[in-house]
Amino acid sequence: MKKLLLILIFILSLFGADYSAMSTQELLAIMDYTFKKSEQTKILNELKSRLPEMSSKEKKTYEKNLLVLRKRDAKK
Repeated sequence: MKKLLLILIFILSLFGADYSAMSTQELLAIMDYTFKKSEQTKILNELKSRLPEMSSKEKKTYEKNLLVLRKRDAKK
């Protein structure tokens, strides 16, 4: 599954992804696998716009992944 996500991210980064067309679950799955900061920002902005419609489980996943991203960015 992770390999598939990494391949998907790589392909999307080559062609410029339309993150608004992706499901919330897909965005949550790839948000911590993005390679470029600009792509990561686009994903986070799209997810922020969807926060009011997210289920509690999706919000927990979002918050967990956001903490992981912040910790990873702090180490850089």
